[in-house]
Amino acid sequence: MIISVNRTFIALFGLFLVAFGRDAYAQKALYLPVETTNNALILAVSPKNDLRVAYYGRKLNDSGDYEQILTQYNQTGDYSEVLDAAYTPAGTQNLMEPAVSVVHYDGNTSLALKYVEHESETIDDNVSLLHITLEDPVYDFKVRLFFKSYNKEDIIEQWTEILHNEKKSVRLTKFASGNLYFRNAQYYLTQYQGDWAKEMNPETSLLTHGLKTLDSKLGTRANLFQPSVFMVAMDQPATETEGTVLFGAMEWSGNFKIDFELDYRDNLRLIAGMNNYASEYELKPNEVFETPKFLHTLSHNGKGEASRNLHSWAKDYKILDGNGSRLTLLNNWEATYFDFNEEKLFELLEDTKTLGVDLFLLDDGWFGNKYPRNNDDAGLGDWQANRKKLPNGVASLVKEASKNDVKFGIWIEPEMVNPESELYHKHPDWVIKQPKRDEHYFRNQLVLDLSNPDVQDFVFDVVDELFTENPDLAYIKWDCNAVIYNAYSDHLDKQSHLYIDYVKGLYNVLERIRQKYPVVPMMLCSGGGGRVDYGALQYFTEFWPSDNTDPMERIFMQWEYSYFYPSISVSNHVTEWGKQPLKFRVDVAMMGKLGFDIVIGDLEGNDLKFVQGAVKNYDEVKDIIWHGDLFRLSDPKEEAVASLMYIDESKDQGIIFNYLVNNRYDQGSKRPIKLAGLNPNKKYLIKEINLYPGSTSYINSEKTFSGDFLMKVGFNPRVSKGRESVVLKIESVR
Repeated sequence: MIISVNRTFIALFGLFLVAFGRDAYAQKALYLPVETTNNALILAVSPKNDLRVAYYGRKLNDSGDYEQILTQYNQTGDYSEVLDAAYTPAGTQNLMEPAVSVVHYDGNTSLALKYVEHESETIDDNVSLLHITLEDPVYDFKVRLFFKSYNKEDIIEQWTEILHNEKKSVRLTKFASGNLYFRNAQYYLTQYQGDWAKEMNPETSLLTHGLKTLDSKLGTRANLFQPSVFMVAMDQPATETEGTVLFGAMEWSGNFKIDFELDYRDNLRLIAGMNNYASEYELKPNEVFETPKFLHTLSHNGKGEASRNLHSWAKDYKILDGNGSRLTLLNNWEATYFDFNEEKLFELLEDTKTLGVDLFLLDDGWFGNKYPRNNDDAGLGDWQANRKKLPNGVASLVKEASKNDVKFGIWIEPEMVNPESELYHKHPDWVIKQPKRDEHYFRNQLVLDLSNPDVQDFVFDVVDELFTENPDLAYIKWDCNAVIYNAYSDHLDKQSHLYIDYVKGLYNVLERIRQKYPVVPMMLCSGGGGRVDYGALQYFTEFWPSDNTDPMERIFMQWEYSYFYPSISVSNHVTEWGKQPLKFRVDVAMMGKLGFDIVIGDLEGNDLKFVQGAVKNYDEVKDIIWHGDLFRLSDPKEEAVASLMYIDESKDQGIIFNYLVNNRYDQGSKRPIKLAGLNPNKKYLIKEINLYPGSTSYINSEKTFSGDFLMKVGFNPRVSKGRESVVLKIESVR
């Protein structure tokens, strides 16, 4: 059902309101609610047809009460009258950071946006869409605001469409996806920073007056130093179970910009979208400029609830096959690096079967002939099987995998090129690089210009030809290791379009791939977590969080990633990184989608028995990990033991992971850890799994506990030196 209202409705009572003050405006404005199960984002159209953010918080029982909210604030006056604008324009009376700025065809840099009309659409029982049209009263320039709400998940997606019918093209100089306004007492921002192998380090700070910006200017793998996910706790820092907190994220795989501005009234303005850095965009008459989606969810019961809402939404609506299954795998990278041949890979295929996982993944180094890929200096871009390493091509490996009853997957990095490659010498015009400037390399490579349709065709063909030649190919690992230096496109007339058109070109390629190969699993990799976002994950089944696979480091990384991404999407591999025993490494990798990157043939008897048993255990419980609700029980940043659990929808089965993260003397689980998400009226048995051969458990698996006891008093997993990792399975009993 679609309901449409326009500003004629406002005019019927507009003259009456002119004579009245703030209370009359608050009560008589047109209110446009964006509601979910627990929340309401209330937009208000003023008598002057300005669109405001009146409220974002708990949903009220009586919708008529929203009209009273603004009457309860007695703050300093808004001199500009646009501080709380729902989409703040630049160049007129606005004194703060804008959401949109434009240079009109005649050079005028001012913009005013007035409400014209809105439409409300019920998409299904859970999803609704509000569409609001704003226009400039002087220039033929419009902005359409979209608010898509997911009721049970308390999720809202915002995006905009910008269009005009002026005499000539206009220049967009900023173009945000969403603009929010909050009237709380204080705001605590949690952001993330890092680098290669040091991803997802949280930093929490009290927002003070002025402008705080999170952004990226890297072009590709834009999240390398700072991802576009964040939290804002209202009034006081949030815990797992207490406090009001907003989670936000951009669904965009390129440069982003998120502005937090605490204004002089102590209110918070939040503006999120693509980064306008070096990206002034020329928009022709009647052309529509659509921004990517800005995603947010508001929880009043702490960070845990917010993350579970986000996980549920992502699995149902965004991640490819989010409610499906995943393949466990053995990767050759850390076993061979670039040094392998067909015979060695055949042995690894046998190891894949011995291990008991689903798939063997051939990593970097399988391609290039004139410039063979024997290291990362050459070959990238020449996607032909190396005849010396693979005399019978990739097809022989796919066939051999089938003989061993396992599947076969392969690594590619199709957006990139080495200067030492046939592709580079044949198509220098396909490479992003500034003329007259020295080339500057990231991992000895440059980025191909995906704004060019010919390059898009080439990248699509890389994937298409692999599947055409090898119909049984079952998995793609898609890597992206370089950022954009010396940004310049030989294809584009407007160089300021490059950063945006690159990502649009990437999405175009991925859309084509998914149209032809809709179900093939693909891992989103970028030298680690340098690219993960929900704009990309709609085309991928999983992502690679970090090249750092040290299990102690991964506990902290995976903990932070778990706030924003469900475990079914997080690829964790067992490798030789770190000093921890094999059991610890395996237990940590089981927190998501399990994989191995070790030499199976080098494992001694008990080690081999353990990993084989662990794979079997994982196969039995993986559905709980992938599809259950996640509860973080003991924070590794604050406690000696990290503990988290997954519980299925029926609250009958769960998995509890416990890890010692403090190796100082006598550290361990000295007190019971309170569980969560259980049925207080059910009885539960707790059993330790993933035991190393020959070891015994301290856990009495025959003793029952009520859910009430386990959540109020807790359970001690007996973590200590010598029992650094403990995996427990909890099951209800009648």
